[in-house]
Amino acid sequence: MLRKKTALRLAAPVAVLALALTACGGGDDEKSEGKKADTSKSDSSGSGSGSADSDAGKPSALKPGESTTGKTKEGDATVTYDIAAQKVDLSTEAETAKLVSDPKKAKGLVAAVAHVKYTHKAGAPLAEVPDVGDGAEIYADGTRGGLLIGASEDAAGCEDELELEGWKKGESHVLCQTYLVPAGSKALEVHWAPEDSEGEPVIWKFAAK
Repeated sequence: MLRKKTALRLAAPVAVLALALTACGGGDDEKSEGKKADTSKSDSSGSGSGSADSDAGKPSALKPGESTTGKTKEGDATVTYDIAAQKVDLSTEAETAKLVSDPKKAKGLVAAVAHVKYTHKAGAPLAEVPDVGDGAEIYADGTRGGLLIGASEDAAGCEDELELEGWKKGESHVLCQTYLVPAGSKALEVHWAPEDSEGEPVIWKFAAK
């Protein structure tokens, strides 16, 4: 994973900031196929904490800032995190056009940046770049957005994953994911599940502003 993320970052700028054109609505992103939300469940909101690796007592949706517990394979070890989606920031269409190599492909879309706080609760210190942040996705009005590679590291309040090797128990960091979603979307959701998971994700609901 370290080599993959480093390669993306070292690519030519227009490639790094190009749309990962799984266009809005999903498409061929294999990771998302195992993490699609059950939209009928997401209509009811819950309170308190859920668990990403257990269905027992898990609310169908969490409020902004509420935490859940999830486990992620980090290298050869499994790490337990507290995970809380804090907010989703939306850009304007004009700002979004400057982020992509072909503004025509972003017409009618805006960049949505999910800020997710991860706290290392149990497990060995990370020997490589963390994978936990890759489990976050953004949905708008029930449809998954298109991943925008390389934009999150420069967003205000977002930390650079490449600087977090050695992340140990007790430390918290805010990692972000940026997706393109239709301008004017009414409801936003942040979904999180371990990569390659076939289970249901944990969901946080946000009102688009």
